[in-house]
Amino acid sequence: MKQSVRAFAPATVANAISGFDVLGFALEKPGDIVTCSVSNRGGIRIAPLKHPYDKLPTDPTLNTAGVAVQALLDAHQLQVGLDLVIDKGVPIVGGMGSSASSAVAAVVAVKELLELPGSNIDLLPFVLESERVATGVPHADNAAPSLMGGFSLVRSVDPLDIITIDMPKTFACALVHPHMQIRTRDAREILPQQISMKSATRQMGHISGFITGMFTGDLALISRSLVDELAEPHRSKLIPGYAEVKAAALEKGALGCGISGSGPSMFALCATEEIARSARVAMQSAFQKVNLESDGYLSGISKLGAHVVE
Repeated sequence: MKQSVRAFAPATVANAISGFDVLGFALEKPGDIVTCSVSNRGGIRIAPLKHPYDKLPTDPTLNTAGVAVQALLDAHQLQVGLDLVIDKGVPIVGGMGSSASSAVAAVVAVKELLELPGSNIDLLPFVLESERVATGVPHADNAAPSLMGGFSLVRSVDPLDIITIDMPKTFACALVHPHMQIRTRDAREILPQQISMKSATRQMGHISGFITGMFTGDLALISRSLVDELAEPHRSKLIPGYAEVKAAALEKGALGCGISGSGPSMFALCATEEIARSARVAMQSAFQKVNLESDGYLSGISKLGAHVVE
């Protein structure tokens, strides 16, 4: 058995505009790396994280990586000492799946280290347990694409039913993280508990059109289907410059632009990397006009998802 394993898990864009809580995709970068080592001491220990993440808990019952790893060990009835070192690349409280990426990288590393059977998708229940601790809701639209790569459709959480969606090969994403924070719990609490039948029906049309466009490569259908009538009308009020940032991305040719996860990061899904690069610059400029500095990312869509690295 190996003594140490490192695994990488990518950041993700959840909801992807038209699929609230059921649709997400994985980026090639940024991501988290977790190194897992066998220890002679019992239990799970998490090393203090580096700045600016040094305030994150190292208690394995509070850290998503620790929660996911413990759930994995419990499922296999294993009692083994493990040391985890988390090297975060995904900003926290940014709507980029930060809690999921740490948990995903951790369980992928432990699976390899302990030579456990199965594939990445078999690790999803353990990551969902950590998502329950982090956000109160075991949603899979970050965890599934981070594990598997590409676009994931969460048809059901109980029982788990995850569908990988095909996509045009040239797709790229511009992702802009303004220097502000929105807690996932707060972003969920702002949402209405009930919606009209008319809104639900229209939203079913949007996501159906998006998925059809993805499988057929119909960019025009994808673009006009990237509409959210459920969450963004409420969450957009939390992000200064939301409308201007969205307009800037669309003006540069993005297929669609919206809030990544619960925000405040915003993303633009683009047909090519060249368009995504222009959209990123325009989005950051729009945030700057409302006095918000930001970090910009340009990424392809990860085909690989989480994986062991040397």
